[in-house]
Amino acid sequence: MKAHTKETQAAITPEIALQYLKEGNLRFQNNSKVNRDLQEQVTDTSKGQYPFATILSCIDSRVSSELIFDQGIGDIFSARVAGNFVNSDILGSMEFACKLAGTKLIVVLGHTACGAVKGACDDAKLGNLTGMLEKIKPAVEAVTSPEDASLRNSSNIDFVNEVAAKNVQLTIDKIIEDSEVLAEMVQNNDIKIIGAMYDIHTGAVTFYE
Repeated sequence: MKAHTKETQAAITPEIALQYLKEGNLRFQNNSKVNRDLQEQVTDTSKGQYPFATILSCIDSRVSSELIFDQGIGDIFSARVAGNFVNSDILGSMEFACKLAGTKLIVVLGHTACGAVKGACDDAKLGNLTGMLEKIKPAVEAVTSPEDASLRNSSNIDFVNEVAAKNVQLTIDKIIEDSEVLAEMVQNNDIKIIGAMYDIHTGAVTFYE
């Protein structure tokens, strides 16, 4: 498979971009990745890049967007931070990716059994991690069930995964709220922003459509 060009990128709609990711994840699950000459893609992208999607995911070592969506060099922008939240730096990166570099889709990708989410559920304290986890706390508070405090921690994996899913939605809301550039692009149907969840047990991505 060849790297994308300016012409192939221009022909991709947000819907097509989403379909590419769905197809790539199915290939990943079936261990049937596309044949790529990565060195050829290095050469092809040396004078320019034309990715079709921007993916915000966790730093978790099991959740590499290029791998789980079976994408090559120059196909996607990949932003990673523990807990897949946004701040001004990540928003600026997304604005560059979409407005200037031409990607058609933003995916906020959470995952099951997320360590950062577990830390937020447990109110963990450790150096700079303390402040980082504060950004995930709104999702913890937004998940109201169960009410029993003894069940609202990392030992309850169902609660953890509910918080991870809520964190994805709140992150999308924050992108729209805090980025006029991206909000306008969504309004004009230039891009789509969608949430998704990766299952670390199966390798499957569920998109929130």
